[in-house]
Amino acid sequence: MRMAQHLQRAHRRFDAPGFTALAIAGLEDLEMKARAMQIASALETTLPADFDRACGVLEAALAPPWPGDRLGSDDPCRDGLEGWALWPVGEFVARRGGHDVPRALQALHAVTQRFSAEFAIRPFIVQAPDTVFATLQRWTSDPSAHVRRLVSEGSRPRLPWGIRLQALVEDPAPTLPLLAALQDDPSEYVRRSVANHLNDIAKDHPDVVVDWVTRHRPGASAARLALLRHASRSLVKAGHPGMLAAWGLGHAFKGRAALRLGATHCRLGEHLPFSLTLASTAKRPQALVVDYAVHHVKADGSRRPKVFKGWTLTLAPGETRVLERRHPLKVVTTRRYHRGRHALDLRLNGQVVAHAEFELEIECIDPPSPAGRAGSRP
Repeated sequence: MRMAQHLQRAHRRFDAPGFTALAIAGLEDLEMKARAMQIASALETTLPADFDRACGVLEAALAPPWPGDRLGSDDPCRDGLEGWALWPVGEFVARRGGHDVPRALQALHAVTQRFSAEFAIRPFIVQAPDTVFATLQRWTSDPSAHVRRLVSEGSRPRLPWGIRLQALVEDPAPTLPLLAALQDDPSEYVRRSVANHLNDIAKDHPDVVVDWVTRHRPGASAARLALLRHASRSLVKAGHPGMLAAWGLGHAFKGRAALRLGATHCRLGEHLPFSLTLASTAKRPQALVVDYAVHHVKADGSRRPKVFKGWTLTLAPGETRVLERRHPLKVVTTRRYHRGRHALDLRLNGQVVAHAEFELEIECIDPPSPAGRAGSRP
């Protein structure tokens, strides 16, 4: 086990056989997160009891930092610990570092340059927000893009698979100066995290993100515009009037819209083809965001819409344009389908302009079991 080898190289008295036995016991029967937690427990048992000393061992066992935006090396863990092996290392720091938060943050600063510490830093934000946010502010100018990304990603209020930062869900103000410092970061890797962070905030405080886009869009570079569009995606899909207006999409469509389904009956696993014909009656070009919603039948017979991204276009005066799409009705772990009469509607700049219905037939198809999932860098 390479992990044990690198730890023993960093600390001659490290109990490599004992660590390996604890780490691999029944490991193949566990999902990925459970594996990481078991290895973290093995680290707790075998690393020095002194937290500072234990962190020193872990840091000495690390591979060289990943350069630039690069994620991984050609031969993971050849020169030291990196990649997925560091998930349990971050967990160890989170478990043991509560009494020495500055030392824990120092260790996570090193870890995130070889994997990620976005999950491990979150307990410290809950426990010692003043200390952590002061550190994150300094890290916004860190030479490493991986560290700068951690500033945004680690403090996201609703980071997928991470503990929810309820205080930031209720009031995102502490993270806004961090995002302002990073939104023009030279790394697209960092900027995408900022966009995802703003999109998180939009779920609870849409007006904050509408105001952000309104203030930061004028004169924005192409890179910042891309960030702002990505940050706006949930509110645009939801047809939020303020966000649509912030992008100049607040006007109702002037013209005729006709929706045609390619089938009135579909089986689960097939595609539903449809087309939308737009005929402008306006005297000026119209900027349009065209999304569509599938109204899925629920177990109780009610229907609930799910909005999907469609097209962004500009329709010339008097222009007629046909848009086509094949929507997959496939089995996914995040949605349970039920037979019955479904519906599809088209939305132009947030307003429903056309509606049609279709029957979904379901054979005996069981959805796949959810696989064990681990943290990754979106």
